[in-house]
Amino acid sequence: MADDYLVRIGKLIRDARQHRGWTQTQLADALATSQSAVNRIERGNQNISLEMIARIGEALDSEIVSLGYAGPMHLRVVGGRRLSGAIDVKTSKNACVALLCGSLLNKGRTVLRRVARIEEVYRLLEVLNSIGVRTRWINDGKDLEIAPGADVDMAAIDASAARRTRSIIMFLGPLLHRLDNFKLPYAGGCDLGTRTIEPHMIALRRFGLDITATEGLYHAQVERGAAPDRPIVLTERGDTVTENALLAAARSDGVTVIRNASSNYMVQDLCFFLEALGVRVDGVGTTTLTVHGVPDIDVDVDYSPSEDPVEAMSLLAAAVVTESELTIRRVPVEFMEIELAVLEEMGLDHDRSAEYAADNGRTRLVDLTVRPSKLEAPIDKIHPMPFPGLNIDNVPFFAAIAAVAQGQTLIHDWVYDNRAIYLTDLNRLGGRLQLLDPHRVLVEGPTRWRAAEMMCPPALRPAVVVLLGMMAAEGTSVLRNVYVINRGYEELAERLNSVGAQIEIFRDI
Repeated sequence: MADDYLVRIGKLIRDARQHRGWTQTQLADALATSQSAVNRIERGNQNISLEMIARIGEALDSEIVSLGYAGPMHLRVVGGRRLSGAIDVKTSKNACVALLCGSLLNKGRTVLRRVARIEEVYRLLEVLNSIGVRTRWINDGKDLEIAPGADVDMAAIDASAARRTRSIIMFLGPLLHRLDNFKLPYAGGCDLGTRTIEPHMIALRRFGLDITATEGLYHAQVERGAAPDRPIVLTERGDTVTENALLAAARSDGVTVIRNASSNYMVQDLCFFLEALGVRVDGVGTTTLTVHGVPDIDVDVDYSPSEDPVEAMSLLAAAVVTESELTIRRVPVEFMEIELAVLEEMGLDHDRSAEYAADNGRTRLVDLTVRPSKLEAPIDKIHPMPFPGLNIDNVPFFAAIAAVAQGQTLIHDWVYDNRAIYLTDLNRLGGRLQLLDPHRVLVEGPTRWRAAEMMCPPALRPAVVVLLGMMAAEGTSVLRNVYVINRGYEELAERLNSVGAQIEIFRDI
């Protein structure tokens, strides 16, 4: 690239950075690079790739910098390769986004360790920054520091970023303690069908929150002094519903009892975080949570979220479908015990290390080694249940696993309206999946995988399932527009490549 172009691009980057109100250090933190590197780029003294220009454009949310942006990200997969070695499970995506929302409870400094650097987190950070919360990546980009200001300016909210994540709904619980009225954009995220927020409202009304919805916005009004006078019974045992109730109860003066609560991994991590803030939570890991609220929270807190059981299941499924021997380290085994029991019955050859504690000191981890196995279809159907049942988000991976097993497997994904439909995308890769109705898929194995070029499904877990099928298929496949995968996985392609996969990231020119 000629020097004059480097200078012109550097000026565009500098102007976009200044327009956003960022320092060079803040941009460097977002890119996991150094301030001096950003300085050289802005002065036109450093060669810069289209990929880096695209990353800068995404970080700054700047159409000007995106002159060099080459469009959506795609993956080119050379399949039929065996994986080997060991790979670590990253921290939980769903815990990290809950903790980002939970940081709004605290007037002090919150440091979250090893935060997943994924698009879902980036969108929430954009929202937090837009309303006046200061955030920065520290310790070479591994950890995240959050410093909420005395006030939040909801009128300045980045509505575009907010609409791209369903996690924004968890702002309701903490914000009802800070504002008498505010507006929040409709939540977005994966295309999984209709999902009502009424269970959230049933719980949060008890804390004085009233919501009306008009023109793409939730209009929130808070009645000060309202508090639950009897236990809150959640009408669905949902993860985000439970988290919203916890966030509301955390700063409610008095004791709040939440019944029919989820006890899933991200809820437990949020409970442990609240305890670090000084909020006592009894019953963690059960369906009845008792929260001893603290009306004012102003502490400096340092917390390490645990590892992601859904990512662990993704990596396990990658080993199974590629017939590989792979060690998956830092697996949160207590949130995968049903999955492993089902896989044992199917004939999975594996072993696990002794248990050890995650960095939060509470979650139990193991190292899991998976070996090539002759799998048989399970006798019973695969279906999710609230924890401690088979995890809802792990169900799609059984479609890929069942595709390499001998026999027929019935998968009943009863939670979401549309997700089971996307699993039939495996048929493009040689799979034999029959959609019985919007919730049930019959999988016939074993599969003779074949390469294909296709668009990424608009739902996170089915998208990764398609990627796994491509890894199993001999030849070269292309998966187009993989933003949805980047919402939930940090550098998944690069990490799979580190254990033997051959996945190339590219953009259209």
